[in-house]
Amino acid sequence: MTKRVAFVHTVGFLIEDFREHMRTEIPTADCFHILNESLLQDLLRGAPQPLVYRRVVDQIVLAAQAQPDLIVVTCSSTSPAVDIARRIVPQPILKIDDPMAAQAVRNGPRIGLLCTATSTVEPSSALLHAHAAEQGREISIKTVLRPEAYQALMAGNRARHDAILYEAATEVSNEVDVLVLAQASLAHLRDGLAASLSCPVLASPLLLMGELSRLCAE
Repeated sequence: MTKRVAFVHTVGFLIEDFREHMRTEIPTADCFHILNESLLQDLLRGAPQPLVYRRVVDQIVLAAQAQPDLIVVTCSSTSPAVDIARRIVPQPILKIDDPMAAQAVRNGPRIGLLCTATSTVEPSSALLHAHAAEQGREISIKTVLRPEAYQALMAGNRARHDAILYEAATEVSNEVDVLVLAQASLAHLRDGLAASLSCPVLASPLLLMGELSRLCAE
């Protein structure tokens, strides 16, 4: 049976990234994408979180009405809204960072969290602590936030974005057991960082695709 998968995004360029992932790794799946860039933009502007989360839930409900088998929310900053939506829609909903957070906790107690969006720090930290509690482990999180890298990426300067993050990752790598790239927009750095740093480096998209492959095969 062909699985239908809905993706809900807040960053436009991730649509093509996930289209390519799905074409390569789960070519039999029937996918569609919903994009609302205002959600992340408003969080970064300081809009009240409950109001933004309500709109995220609206997007998830819209996706659910198309009757997918699975819904994937690719925004780390809006992941708390998924907990609300799970009580409303019948389909399973995956947070993009769930597989990565579970793996990070298994890698060791000292977790580095590399972020470029200020709105990501709180939900990503909460998710890591939730997975640690689920696994019965104690963790500490060292957050490294580089908003200037996000600004460079949004201005189209990916080279500066990458340079800022390479420097930040190098500085923190000797203090942690694993480095988590907290946003999907950082995922392209994983292989290069993993080759140059002394600690494991985790990014969400490939780990998510592994979970999606498992679910689609069931």
